[in-house]
Amino acid sequence: MGKYMILYRSSRSPVEQMGTSEEREAAMQEWMSWAGRVGAALVDMGSPLGTVATEGPAGDTGVGIRGYSILEADSPEAARKLIDGHPHLSASGGSFIEIVEFLPLPGT
Repeated sequence: MGKYMILYRSSRSPVEQMGTSEEREAAMQEWMSWAGRVGAALVDMGSPLGTVATEGPAGDTGVGIRGYSILEADSPEAARKLIDGHPHLSASGGSFIEIVEFLPLPGT
């Protein structure tokens, strides 16, 4: 079984995406509904993330990593299917999801 980090990317910060208390509550209900559909494959629901700095020659791309989750799945394709209908995909700010596979450390 593979392990996958799900990176939630957007040009809008989590604070900007949260809106009013009613919008936050509705968004959390959508996220919890997704988590319920994914079930035990969701190893870590994760957390929203705040950017402290972007270092290196690429600089700030404007589409930051705004949160993460960790899933387990039998294959990369199975991991992709777990993302179907994810509420982040309908968020504003050019939001998208990256699925990154954990690879074994060399020599272990």
